Amino acid sequence: MTAILRASAAGLALGALVVATPPAFPAPPGLLTHEEALQAIQSHAEPEARRAAVQALGETGTSSDQPLLVAALRDDDQVVRAMAESALWQVWSRAGDLEVDRLFVEGVTAMGARMLRQAAQTFTRIIELKPEFAEGWNKRATVYYLLGEFDRSLADCDEVIKRNPDHFGALSGYGMIYLQLDQPERALDYFRRALAVNPNLRQVRSTIELLRRLLRERGRETT
Repeated sequence: MTAILRASAAGLALGALVVATPPAFPAPPGLLTHEEALQAIQSHAEPEARRAAVQALGETGTSSDQPLLVAALRDDDQVVRAMAESALWQVWSRAGDLEVDRLFVEGVTAMGARMLRQAAQTFTRIIELKPEFAEGWNKRATVYYLLGEFDRSLADCDEVIKRNPDHFGALSGYGMIYLQLDQPERALDYFRRALAVNPNLRQVRSTIELLRRLLRERGRETT
């Protein structure tokens, strides 16, 4: 793998840590109720109303609201798109179980402090308690990637996608792993899949262009 692609993979890995705590947006005056948010986001309201709706769904939404938030990743308004991405991470990061949610915060904190073995243990405990919680698997996949344990990371990505096929973070994760394994064709496929779900992933888009250039130079990419 070229030095440029290694740098790109490192940037994507850093992004995996950053999204553990989604960016905050200024709260609109009076957070919408869940029902008001659903009505606003489905009624093609003005951008300000859509922004408020997406933010409210980030705060109060559940997995059943994911299709609306995924659709909002293609909203005409750039702010709505960014807020939808943040809202998805918020929804994904709630297990709906007090003990699991407490452990999740503990694991994310350990990740941020680069206490990766401790984080892996915490996310393993989460998986034992609530295996249907896709984000527990995703965070452990990220930790294993950062530890260089790529087979384990791939296995955990498989578990994420079984539970949440639209998880663009895990799809990007596959690409990062296959870059490290010097399998650029497979990396390119997964990066494209991630971008198909979330077209706002600028670094993924840049990495796709780098990979296409690399493969053309090797005579191995035709599209």
